[in-house]
Amino acid sequence: MFVLEYKLRGKESQYRAIDSAIRTVQFVRNKCLRYWEDNKGVGQKDIYKHTTVLRKEFQFVKDLNSTACQQACERTWTAIVKFYTNCKNKIPGKKGYPKYSKRTRSVEFKKSGWKLNRDTKKITFTDGKNIGELKLIGSRDLYYFQEWQIQRVRIVRRADGYFVQLMLKLDPRDITTQLEPTKRCVAIDVGLKYFYADSNNNTVDCPKYYRKSQKRLNKLNRRKSRKFRKGSRQSNNYIKASKKYAKRHLKVSRQREEFAKEKALRLIQSNDLIAYEDLKLKNLVRNKKLAKSINDAAWLQLRKWIEYFGVKYGRLTIAVPPHYTSSDCPNCGKRITKSLSTRTHVCSCGIEPMDRDYAASLNILKKATQGHWGSWSLDLNAWGDSTSILVGSNTCFGKLNR
Repeated sequence: MFVLEYKLRGKESQYRAIDSAIRTVQFVRNKCLRYWEDNKGVGQKDIYKHTTVLRKEFQFVKDLNSTACQQACERTWTAIVKFYTNCKNKIPGKKGYPKYSKRTRSVEFKKSGWKLNRDTKKITFTDGKNIGELKLIGSRDLYYFQEWQIQRVRIVRRADGYFVQLMLKLDPRDITTQLEPTKRCVAIDVGLKYFYADSNNNTVDCPKYYRKSQKRLNKLNRRKSRKFRKGSRQSNNYIKASKKYAKRHLKVSRQREEFAKEKALRLIQSNDLIAYEDLKLKNLVRNKKLAKSINDAAWLQLRKWIEYFGVKYGRLTIAVPPHYTSSDCPNCGKRITKSLSTRTHVCSCGIEPMDRDYAASLNILKKATQGHWGSWSLDLNAWGDSTSILVGSNTCFGKLNR
């Protein structure tokens, strides 16, 4: 889905009503999970029926819109299905047993419980929680889409306020903007020394936003810890210190996201084809010495935005297997084992010594442009998760003309 986000402006009483709705969503989700644990053989329909029982038993659940209660139930069932799937596939390690939610930050409505006024740029929530009418703050024009295209409306609570997300069901052809062909292709190799190095021997330095803010974050965390009261209700000073700490983390996260978005857009606008490694970051961050630097490098955000802009501007994005891209020689293909400290690629075939990241990008480009062309699938629910072409895939959803 295509998501439009606006900041909400309202009264303090309306914000408290939103908090009440979010707590109710968390309550329903946890109650459904408990019902599944206590009753063997419970299926999806049984859990959905349990929400009706909760609405009859608790008035504050009844006050919440019925579709929001259903969505809370969907969150529970999604976690259960994921657990069953992992068990069935016998994945190594933990299988992801569903856990009780402690920090729910959103409530989601479907087709009812809200009304959008596009003339005054306001949204009204009409359920029993009495949230009422809120002002939408944002630059996107509400006449950009038809109202029937809104599939869901989600309210999200963050450290710096409340936001509403309008999830639209759009045809990719309606949002695609065709660019003039550049007749260029590029491959990028992400790393920790550089944010990425491309096959044109260009590099982009890592911004290291978290590392630069770490001293300030630690100071704010110490201030928060000094005001913590164990076993009693927290003071207003603790709540204020906690908000400052959370806002700083949110700023770092947004800086990282915007940096990745900017670089991804430049790559898409300058090239017809962009190739990159299909990295499994879940496995990479198991390295305790490098986990912080890998998370700070924002590789996942870069890939997500490359694939999103690739769909939006009609560019080709290819994810290639990352095996041996840093050790193979781009000239002769000989495999040369290197440690992480070895930053120069040297081969006996006579190729000039080059930076290992540049050599890896050449190997990525070679993998993307030779051999079997895979398939691509467009997931409108999560831009960037499966919009890329996976080289070597056995499925053939859509063939590409070379």
